[in-house]
Amino acid sequence: MKSYKFIREGRDWFIDLPEYIENGGSKGDLQMVEGADTMLDIISEGRNNVSLIMDRVPFSGSDMLTLTEKCDPFVGGGYYNLMAFEGKEFNKTMWLCAVTEYVFGDLPEKIFIKRVG
Repeated sequence: MKSYKFIREGRDWFIDLPEYIENGGSKGDLQMVEGADTMLDIISEGRNNVSLIMDRVPFSGSDMLTLTEKCDPFVGGGYYNLMAFEGKEFNKTMWLCAVTEYVFGDLPEKIFIKRVG
């Protein structure tokens, strides 16, 4: 279980993952797009940053992202659905890029998340 910070710069969201850049990745790879940005707009409640605990296994108070489609390896990543967040119906689909594979080692079938702070 690890906490990850997401930061809004203007209208764009990025995961704060300096070790990814230090290992040769680009900042552009860290941008949250195709639904992940919309999810962050909603759960940040107008703030310019939000932190989420993320893990492969359920933990107290967590909500579940479910992998619905793996993308072609050329594109990378996959589409995930978040049915509910903090007890409210959400039902949003988002694309999580190949950085997800960097964070977890692969594309998990389920990712459990919880807002912190």
